[in-house]
Amino acid sequence: MAAPDLGRIVADIYAELAPRIGEGEVADYIPELAQVNPRQFGIAVITPEGEVVTAGDADRPFSIQSISKVFLLTLALGRIGESLWTRVGREPSGSAFNSIVQLEQEAGRPRNPFINAGAIVVTDVAMAGHSPREAIGEILTFMRYLADDEDILIDQAVAASELATGARNQALGWFMRSFDRLDHDVDKVLGVYFHHCAIAMSCRQLARAGLFLAAGGRDPVRGHAVVRPARARRINALMLTCGLYDASGDFAYRVGLPGKSGVGGGILAVAPGRAAICVWSPGLDGFGNSRLGGQALEALARRTGWSVFG
Repeated sequence: MAAPDLGRIVADIYAELAPRIGEGEVADYIPELAQVNPRQFGIAVITPEGEVVTAGDADRPFSIQSISKVFLLTLALGRIGESLWTRVGREPSGSAFNSIVQLEQEAGRPRNPFINAGAIVVTDVAMAGHSPREAIGEILTFMRYLADDEDILIDQAVAASELATGARNQALGWFMRSFDRLDHDVDKVLGVYFHHCAIAMSCRQLARAGLFLAAGGRDPVRGHAVVRPARARRINALMLTCGLYDASGDFAYRVGLPGKSGVGGGILAVAPGRAAICVWSPGLDGFGNSRLGGQALEALARRTGWSVFG
């Protein structure tokens, strides 16, 4: 099969969706995100061979929010390996990303590392042996390394906004603490959590950062191993089954690629062996996923034939 003409495909998808830019609702429960202009849309596709294709606002930084959980999970697995799964599960939740219901039913053990409760536990793991400042610095350094860009920063205004309005996440943290699921002070864990969610990156930077997941765990540009191939496959599997919150099944059905969304409007997707893709449009659907971004990924998977299901 001939390789798809990515430049033409991406340009066509952008042109077809451009009249719909602005659809969806921004995440207004985080005051800083409520101020984001919804009329923005970017796409970036990067292949292991070095091809880079972009369209629209692909170089405009945005708050990556829960996309950071993919990279936090990678760090935590590197820290404690498979023992992580004694603290957090690997199953889809079927509930909203900030739900407390399952925690009560399952003794404070989150269903997976991509819902808020699960990511708070993974943050707690990543803090072992570090002060909050050191833990935040390690996460930011890792993101800069993967993206090959030292200019990536944390949006301190977004972090402060989340801290000021994060009562639901505080409730999740204290509830898990009541089951001895957290080793560190809840407020310190949440401080780290809010900061890594507030990292600002562009579509191009995120696609570059996620490229190791499309290349069997290696950074194909530097030739360095980031994780073992088996671990890359397992992270991709979790993204496929849990990465789009309680719309993960529908995303797998329509797009057929591992993905991770964030309420900042970004979605990072992985076509194993083919490419890392990031789309961004701040308007969200009812599940907290980018409305236009999901449509773009569905069109891209269809036109390239990149679905993991063939």
